[in-house]
Amino acid sequence: MVLLVLMFHLNANCQTAKTKPIGSSQRQVLFAKAASLNNGVSISWLEQTWNAGALQHKPFADADFILLKKLGFKSIRLPVAFEYYNGKNMSTAHILTYVDAVLRQCKRYGFKLVIDYHGGQINDNNYAEATKKAISNWLIICKHYKNESPDLLFFEIYNEPPHMDPKKWKDAAYNIVTAIRTVDQQRILLVGASNFNSIYELSRFVRLADERIIYTFHFYEPFFFTHQGAEWVGDQVSTTGVPFPYDGKIFPQLNPKAKGTWGETNYAQYPHDGNEQSVNDKLQIVKNWSNKYDVPILCSEYGVYNKYADADSRCRYIKAVRKTLSALRIPGMLWDYNTNFSIFAGKPSLAHLTPCFKDALVAN
Repeated sequence: MVLLVLMFHLNANCQTAKTKPIGSSQRQVLFAKAASLNNGVSISWLEQTWNAGALQHKPFADADFILLKKLGFKSIRLPVAFEYYNGKNMSTAHILTYVDAVLRQCKRYGFKLVIDYHGGQINDNNYAEATKKAISNWLIICKHYKNESPDLLFFEIYNEPPHMDPKKWKDAAYNIVTAIRTVDQQRILLVGASNFNSIYELSRFVRLADERIIYTFHFYEPFFFTHQGAEWVGDQVSTTGVPFPYDGKIFPQLNPKAKGTWGETNYAQYPHDGNEQSVNDKLQIVKNWSNKYDVPILCSEYGVYNKYADADSRCRYIKAVRKTLSALRIPGMLWDYNTNFSIFAGKPSLAHLTPCFKDALVAN
């Protein structure tokens, strides 16, 4: 395996992914570790590439961990834009000092922690070089945390690989995992599919030949509702005031900007997609895949952009997702704690949490 990593540095030649499962008598242990991440939440901070001053402030303190504990959260997902900071002449070792502080707090308050490799640059054209860059960072991260308990600390190898050749992404994922194993054989790794951790791409994925992987996906279905008005997405989500579930009496008119985009198609489809049964049907897709390969899965992101969706609709949607995840025995992690998908109407506090959200959080 050491030769494999050296090959990346010398030749940047990716290996073809191996997929034959290795028999394991510890499979139920792995499922239990996935379940231990349930009722998780992402904390937006170290992935904020748009915020030049992100490192100048600490967005959460002991009081925040106490609040999360009161609300029943049990795990923290920390997205970190390592490559972005590398490009700003900050070493990975330096960035890990910020992660270390979060890990200390997680230990103090009894939270599991997932370090999520956010903001990588992989695509169809550069995947060999980009994979090598990710491996370089992961080797530093792995050595730094090698002695931390695998029951406490988890690694998500790459957030939202883009819409690209799924085979190239699978080969990249295989090589990242293989390189990590040269340093840390016991750590549980989270691996998702291409097209931004799509449930549909995961359903077509063939599992890797590693027995310490939890397969992850993001769930924002129907996207037409969860991302309504999201400026970074574009005109396809320009129609706002969309309720959940669908209600023809208050359903808004299509925003003219959305005409001719996927937003127009999704507008027409929403009477069928905007309900709890549709949420269940879509999550069943990845549950069926999990059953097929007998591997654990994790919904590492779900939530609703909070600028335009009304609070009651957001509550009903989050409750429906959590209820369905629970029924299907899929652990889930909310996006996010303290920014534009936050469930709080203001700075995180019990005073800023409406009763409907308190009810929604009980649903899992």
